[in-house]
Amino acid sequence: MDVRDAGFQGNLDADQSESQISHLALDIGGSLIKLVYFSRNKDSPIDNNKDSKDSVIEGRLNFSNFETSKINDCLEFILSKKLHLGGFRCHEAPDGDKILIKATGGGAYKFADLIKEKLGVSIEKEEEMDCLVAGANFLLKAVHQEAFTYMDGRKEFVHIDHNDLYPYLLVNIGSGVSMIKVDGDGKFERISGTSVGGGTFWGLGRLLTNCKSFDELLELSHQGNNRVIDMLVGDIYGGLDYSKIGLSSTTIASSFGKAISDNRELEDYKPEDIARSLLRMISNNIGQISYLNALRFGLKRIFFGGFFIRSHAFTMDTISVAVNFWSKGEAKAMFLRHEGFLGALGAFMSYEKCGRDDSMAHQSVQRYPVCKPIVGDKICYPLNGDLNDNGSLECSVYAV
Repeated sequence: MDVRDAGFQGNLDADQSESQISHLALDIGGSLIKLVYFSRNKDSPIDNNKDSKDSVIEGRLNFSNFETSKINDCLEFILSKKLHLGGFRCHEAPDGDKILIKATGGGAYKFADLIKEKLGVSIEKEEEMDCLVAGANFLLKAVHQEAFTYMDGRKEFVHIDHNDLYPYLLVNIGSGVSMIKVDGDGKFERISGTSVGGGTFWGLGRLLTNCKSFDELLELSHQGNNRVIDMLVGDIYGGLDYSKIGLSSTTIASSFGKAISDNRELEDYKPEDIARSLLRMISNNIGQISYLNALRFGLKRIFFGGFFIRSHAFTMDTISVAVNFWSKGEAKAMFLRHEGFLGALGAFMSYEKCGRDDSMAHQSVQRYPVCKPIVGDKICYPLNGDLNDNGSLECSVYAV
């Protein structure tokens, strides 16, 4: 079983109790399944102070992902860690529907029956765009050093002023790309998108290089040289810049353009060069379209999320260069450390709306830093620490 666990700090015990796992949430996309759940530290009691409404539980948010095509591996993983117990109980429901798990994405509909059959739990579906925005707002407001810029190999964290966060453009790059203008908590509009996204890179890459996974294709691109396949301005102008319109000789004039004139077949090209050219083409395209949509609404901040990026230096640099070029330096591309888990985090946070009177609903996290729980909410946080090396988040939550 190919388990890609991005969030564990060691393995949970085989006899992990239900009380130590809280609120498993899934984002089941066309290419990947993303998981987020809270696990209580063993030395943190569920109720630290029974006389207080602000009893604190120490633990962490954990993040994992699987290929959607390997959903059975994902379900085995959930079963092995007893994560399926981390939903909420609906006592009024029939026996087979008493435990419900929050999920978003198209797979929440497509695989609902399979999940119920394998895990014995039901899915409560949350709207995908709502979850993406809620997850992004949570990260930008609650997690220290979440957003950063990346250009020319330099990574710089961005200070987020909570009073001046909105509006911004959220570009979520999954199998396809959604571009969302975010104006506040729960206030957003999907203004554009493109079908040329992560699924395009993976699908074309698999056909052209025979790579069997996204990460294999991404790793292959490290070794490639896109100039072997891409037609540059210098190829057209005899090695010269086209300075009159601001194009250097190394600017790509046509992605894959050299394949037109070369008297070569597919097998004559190196797979790594194809992968590099393909990644650059798609990243450039996303960066340009994103800026043009930001320009429509006068947005200067563009946050990129989604598992297409994978904190991959070449991808981030290409997107940043595209935004910088087309905006003439007026706009910046910004990236998120938990880029791929926006939807899953949003689904996780939606547990606060449940209001079920059970012990599981009393452990979760709330939207933003507050001194005490908001009346009616079951979710209170925030995180009290930074991102750990493996991606999990140490946090404190209230047992209300």
